Amino acid sequence: MYGVVTRNEPELDWPSFDRAFYEVKDVTGRAVEPEPEGVNMISCFGDTAAGEAKPDLVPVSEDGERATREQPYFDWGYVCPSRERYREGLLEMIEDAAAANPDVRLDDVGFPRAEYCHCEHCEDAFADSEFEDWWAWREATITDFVAEATDRIPGKVYFTLYPDPYPGHLEERAGLNVDALAEYVDEFVVPLYDTAYGTTYWLETIAKGFRSRIPDGVDLGIELYAVEVEVDNLIHATEVADAYADGVYFGYDASQAQAALRRMKADARDGESHGAPE
Repeated sequence: MYGVVTRNEPELDWPSFDRAFYEVKDVTGRAVEPEPEGVNMISCFGDTAAGEAKPDLVPVSEDGERATREQPYFDWGYVCPSRERYREGLLEMIEDAAAANPDVRLDDVGFPRAEYCHCEHCEDAFADSEFEDWWAWREATITDFVAEATDRIPGKVYFTLYPDPYPGHLEERAGLNVDALAEYVDEFVVPLYDTAYGTTYWLETIAKGFRSRIPDGVDLGIELYAVEVEVDNLIHATEVADAYADGVYFGYDASQAQAALRRMKADARDGESHGAPE
């Protein structure tokens, strides 16, 4: 199963791909209308524009650091996952996406890092909750949102995971309890991005780690970066990912991905054998 991740509507029906993810809302906050030809993909709590427009939505650490792209370790801004009104808006967007295509991909779900969030809203929500453990409350906050979201998705639910399969890391970093989320998710998608794929031992290590981490009955997708990656290197990365994933998806350069798949098919035909010659 090969697919593409794209912002370009005309690429959704390219015959080279078995599946196409269409970025309806990205981490900048940019949003477009969902398309019926693609699996509409929504960045949930990655939203630079929302945080800039309403600074009180931005997650805050105990030290008062705000989760914006001004921080050296963030490439985009975040919204606190416990904000009910923002969540309601996301759920409406998910409903609209599911009305266009019953399959939906949830992207950028979770808290931004382990230090977050200690805003007043989160502190009050934790104090009023049934939880005594802060980390368990964070996980429940995310799992409850995903449960609400999937109630609105009649088809297949795709869910993006941060590329760290080490036990306990996703829970601590983002509040993502993979086992709990597996009740609602049909396929976890892990972006393993590199600008060259000159070596792939690290890709195999992470892919194998997630293959053993994902519960039985839930698919694993691996997303590769395709922009300006040499075709031979992209093919090699695809072959490595293929060994562990149920689906391999190419990010943001459909032409390069298509070239790699065509080369792979051509090489497979050239390698066919029909027995020894007479």
